[in-house]
Amino acid sequence: MAGVLAVLTVLAACSGDAEDRVLFDGQAFRAKAKAVDKKRSPADFTVTVKGVSASLDGAREAGRYEATRFCVQNFGSSRIAWKIGPDAEPQTLRIDNDSLTFAGKCQRP
Repeated sequence: MAGVLAVLTVLAACSGDAEDRVLFDGQAFRAKAKAVDKKRSPADFTVTVKGVSASLDGAREAGRYEATRFCVQNFGSSRIAWKIGPDAEPQTLRIDNDSLTFAGKCQRP
């Protein structure tokens, strides 16, 4: 009985991770948003998306999604003033070592 319970627990934990992932252009991207300087200007942030070579369009949307989450969680609004954002021309995007970086500022509601 304990073995069956352990297997069910492991299966439930594994399936939760897969269901929680949001796919962009059919790909899962690792994205992280963080404040540039929490003390001086906490609303200014950067978003880094890894694995951009899998899909530039998907990486752009993953960055937009992560930025929106960051602003909603920290400032209660999804409004963003982009410095370099997902709608920028491809030649102006910052891509280095298969990572895409956006910069923006969360806007208050």
